[in-house]
Amino acid sequence: MSAILETSELPAVFDGVKLAAVAAVLYVIVRCLNLKSPTAPPELIYQDSALARFLLKSCPLLTKEYIPPLIWGKSGHIQTALYGKMGRVRSPHPYGLRKYLTMPDGATATFDLFEPQSEHCIGEDVTMVICPGIANHSEKQYIRTFVDYAQKNGYRCAVLNHLGALPNIELTSPRMFTYGCTWEFGAMVNYIKKTYPQTQLVVVGFSLGGNIVCKYLGESQANQERVLCCVSVCQGYSALRAQETFMQWDHCRRFYNFLMADNMKKIILSHR
Repeated sequence: MSAILETSELPAVFDGVKLAAVAAVLYVIVRCLNLKSPTAPPELIYQDSALARFLLKSCPLLTKEYIPPLIWGKSGHIQTALYGKMGRVRSPHPYGLRKYLTMPDGATATFDLFEPQSEHCIGEDVTMVICPGIANHSEKQYIRTFVDYAQKNGYRCAVLNHLGALPNIELTSPRMFTYGCTWEFGAMVNYIKKTYPQTQLVVVGFSLGGNIVCKYLGESQANQERVLCCVSVCQGYSALRAQETFMQWDHCRRFYNFLMADNMKKIILSHR
């Protein structure tokens, strides 16, 4: 009788285990995808000025609620991973000319120059001087996509290739790019100013590039001449404080730290 009772209870026990397992998986999915996170408009911090009011009026998207794609859109990890793969599908290949500049210490700085494909909407000559993210260059997919869009809207683009980042360009001095060195970016901007004396500049920096362009503009008043505006995208303001954050395990931050460090090691070893 006892054997019969134990056997009859096993299916119920297994059903409970399966239910608990399904509940655990659903809980992990909800937490990892941030499905419970509410959507909201971006938080804007600005000084009340005529320029700020003009920008808010011209860009109503800044005050609208951000509604991400369904299911996976609230997870920054999945967005990053998907774009890392999808961005390589049908990515545009803008045609540009590579320029070489010899620096005072013997380093060879390079940047790619892309001419506009249409007339600018206000009929003026405007050049975007672009500084990519850490260990990046003009051949990266997100840079190519950005340049292609800018060209079609009438902008000339000059994209800095971080010193040592391009695999087919050898170093000619014992140094590579760093977090705060503005020498190569400044040389590119000076080239654009001399070659196109009529052009106005829009300064754009991504991530580490945002730190470099803001530092460059703040180093000298002369660096701000003919600059219409500066756009800093996902800038890391303090490398030391950011490193403290990347050493944490929350939200897989340490994993990203490993990926970036591994990428830097590969670049350094490629020039040994």
